[in-house]
Amino acid sequence: MAVARRGTQGALLASLLLAGIAQAQQAAPVAVPVPAAVADAPAATTAPVSTTLPQDNVTTLGEVRALKPEDEPLDLYRFKNPVKFGDNRFSRDWSEPPSPEQVSMGGGYIMMGVVKGVMAAAKGVNKLTGGPAQIQAAVARPPPELSAEQQQRALRFSEEQGAADPSPVK
Repeated sequence: MAVARRGTQGALLASLLLAGIAQAQQAAPVAVPVPAAVADAPAATTAPVSTTLPQDNVTTLGEVRALKPEDEPLDLYRFKNPVKFGDNRFSRDWSEPPSPEQVSMGGGYIMMGVVKGVMAAAKGVNKLTGGPAQIQAAVARPPPELSAEQQQRALRFSEEQGAADPSPVK
């Protein structure tokens, strides 16, 4: 499949435009009503006016029937690609552009650019100095362990409160 170059596309567009203008000029002339003040002017200053009415050369369409919509609308996304590709360099580095709402909430494009530049500079300085990453995964701590004395005290407290089934925690 050949692709036309920009110059060829421009020439083709210009020729189509000229052909459309020529066809529009060759259309049947339309009668223009002349005001009474202009009608009294000398004939040398007025151009000849066609007397054909626009309704005489208008064609009407035949009967148009609407088709009943299909039972199931066409879903363009019903077939999924069975081949799954892993991450590559482009998908790891790609991020969607911000929506207009995100831009306005972030202070505009200039402010978002400044923040992104500062974050990149901070990341570079952090990498040069060998510091830990600014964003780290959360590590859950183990639940607190009660000593034997604390467990006994909790058991006594629950008995004083009238607990139904006090059972020591092991």
